[in-house]
Amino acid sequence: MASHQSTFSKIAYALITCFIVWVGVQAYIIESFGYNWYIAGADGMVNTVLLSCACWLINNNLRYYRPGEKSYINLLVWCGVLAGLCVFISRWSLPYFVDDKTYEGFYSQSLTIRFFINFLIIGCMAMVSVVWFTQLDQKENEKRKTDAERLAREAELYNLRQQLQPHFLFNSLNSINALIGIRPDEARKMIHQLSDFLRGTLKKDDQAPVTLTEELHQVQLYLDIEKVRFGHRLSAEVSCDGKCEDMMMPAMLLQPIVENSIKFGLYDTTEDVTISIRAEASDNYLVLMVQNPYDAQTSRPMKGTGFGLSGVQRRLYLLFARNDLVETHTADDVFTTIIKIPQV
Repeated sequence: MASHQSTFSKIAYALITCFIVWVGVQAYIIESFGYNWYIAGADGMVNTVLLSCACWLINNNLRYYRPGEKSYINLLVWCGVLAGLCVFISRWSLPYFVDDKTYEGFYSQSLTIRFFINFLIIGCMAMVSVVWFTQLDQKENEKRKTDAERLAREAELYNLRQQLQPHFLFNSLNSINALIGIRPDEARKMIHQLSDFLRGTLKKDDQAPVTLTEELHQVQLYLDIEKVRFGHRLSAEVSCDGKCEDMMMPAMLLQPIVENSIKFGLYDTTEDVTISIRAEASDNYLVLMVQNPYDAQTSRPMKGTGFGLSGVQRRLYLLFARNDLVETHTADDVFTTIIKIPQV
């Protein structure tokens, strides 16, 4: 608000200064032809007031209407009409202030030059107004476009988050259903763990980033739930560089990657599986690496399914406008997912 008032004050001072300067210049020119300062001042004041009104009128009209490419001739006509009105009104009104026959003859002889000077000044004002208001319209359109894109991006991020929670919830409920009949105590434990996990996710703002420590805490809750389901077959190794514990990242970004790792690591084998999660800081990036073993004969981790990698990659693109923040590699029956999160 203060900034707008300051800008308005500067514009007002500039316009007043231009008005005074133009009155002085015109009065000086008239005085140089041998007329006294009263006549020169009256001439300068009346003509400058009329010219200012014409400039205000053309500026105010162009605030709401800008001519098309084929309509600029109409704008020139209006500038000519306003210039003519200024000359006519000043010619009619000046005799009320100046009673000098010699000056009246001088004024009549200078009508043509006065008309073209007024036309030039009003035309310049029209040109400046067209450029100024066109730029304001462009900035407003760009702002509306940016706001629309931001709202669309936030809506898509929200939808991605909403996809994640039911996706995980349905999987967990199916696991609980499978355990109720054969291991009811573990089913009850899993329900409590699921409750703690969902409570943590619901407390978070969809758009607010979290620290790596908070994200790893949620991942650990998820791993605890899955360990109830898979028992001793599932283990996890989590290592975190102390420098990156307080680095920021999108909430619930790591969990679908870990879920994919468990799916591809455990579903096609009866052996014990270790999921490795590592985090480190590198060149203003938080780098997360998730590794899991897989059977190349039965698994197809590069394609992925469901929410997984595609959802993570889409979220990172919406947040950072980059498609190079997710990488996947396979080597020696180990599938590796690397996520780089810029620290802005």
